[in-house]
Amino acid sequence: MTNVEGNKNAQMTKAAADVSSFGFRHSFDIRHSSFVIPRVFHSLANLAARSWMKLLFGYAARVYVLGRENANHEGAFLLAANHISHFDPLILSAVVRRKIDWMAMAEFFSRPFIGFALRAVDAFPAERDRADRATIRSAVTRLRQGRIVGIFPEGGIRDGSRSLLEGAPLRQGASTLGHMAHVPIIPCVILGSDRLYSIKNWLPLRRAPVWIAFGHPIPSFPNLEKSVARERIHHELAAAFGVLYAELRHRFMLTADDLPHPPRERMRN
Repeated sequence: MTNVEGNKNAQMTKAAADVSSFGFRHSFDIRHSSFVIPRVFHSLANLAARSWMKLLFGYAARVYVLGRENANHEGAFLLAANHISHFDPLILSAVVRRKIDWMAMAEFFSRPFIGFALRAVDAFPAERDRADRATIRSAVTRLRQGRIVGIFPEGGIRDGSRSLLEGAPLRQGASTLGHMAHVPIIPCVILGSDRLYSIKNWLPLRRAPVWIAFGHPIPSFPNLEKSVARERIHHELAAAFGVLYAELRHRFMLTADDLPHPPRERMRN
C-alpha cells in the first residue's frame, strides 16, 4: 500500500492516497446471550461478504483512495456518497475497515434471495422517492448504537447533469439524518466503478481503475437551531462533494472518459 502525498485543501488537510490492498480485517463479539444466534449469523454473513468483496474487487479493480483515515475511525457516522454504479456499496464496504449498514432501495428486499442477502449484511430498505418513518427510525437507531450507516443522497444512480457532482441539487435526507442522530457525516466521492459494467474489464489482468475520496467529518452543529443546523450541514455537504470531485480529477489527471457514464453506455464499450 503506497501513500501519495498531496496538497492541502479546504476539504482535506491531510489527504493520503494509496492503492488499496484490500487487507482482511474483521472482529466481532457476543455480549448478550439472548442475541447469540442473530449476532453469530450476521457476523459470519458480514465476514463472508467482506472477504468475497475484497477478493472480487482485488481481482477486477485497482482502487486508489484519498483520505482513507477519515472513514476509518471509531464512533458512529453517516457515510454519504455519490452513486454511479451498483458496485459502489460493495467497493466502499471493502475499503472501509468497519462494517457499513447500507440504506438500499426497498424494491430489492421483495426479491427472495437478494432481500435475504441484504438483511444478512444489515442493510435496510428505503423508499426511493419519499421519506419513510420506518427507514428514518432504523437509520437513527443504528447510528445511536455507534454504527456506520451508508447512504446515497442522490436517491439512485446518477451521471452527467443529473449528478450532484455536476451541480444537480442535493437531497436533504443526509443532513436531516445526521442532525437527528447527532452524528457527523463523512462525504465520499467514487469514480470509475461504472467501468465494471463492461465485460471486458473483468478479463484477467485488466483491473479497471477506481478512485475514491473521503472528506473530513461534517458535524451535526448541535448548538444551532434545528433549521439553521440542517441548512448548514446541507450546504457544507454539497460543497464537500465538489471539493472531493475536483481533488480526484486534479490528483489523478482524470479524463472525460474516466468520469461517470450511463450504465448502458458502459455496457456497450
